Amino acid sequence: LQLVESGGGLVQPGEFLRLSCSASGFTLADYAIGWFRQAPGKEREGVSCITSSGGRTNYADSVKGRFTISRDNTKNTIYLQMNSLQPEDTAVYYCAATRSFANMVPSMYEHWGQGTQVTVSS
Repeated sequence: LQLVESGGGLVQPGEFLRLSCSASGFTLADYAIGWFRQAPGKEREGVSCITSSGGRTNYADSVKGRFTISRDNTKNTIYLQMNSLQPEDTAVYYCAATRSFANMVPSMYEHWGQGTQVTVSS
């Protein structure tokens, strides 16, 4: 079972990035997916989550209205569209999969990717 994130990088404030999370070795459609981030010296926090079907999503207040989570189960891939990025969004972003309900509690997730760095700086 493997999750691989991609799409991170260095952008200026106000710009956008789209992160992808690809799965191999299992069928992503069987899992709810969460995006998390961890900034230096801070705890890992939930950013967004999506149910296995994609019918319901949830967002942290800090990203609501700027980030959009989506999934394409035919491609076994999850996306996180991040618009209007701000310096406080700088972190390593992780995707994770759970057979439980969609939530933003890191300990509820069984499978994790290695993370992708997002840096927002002028």
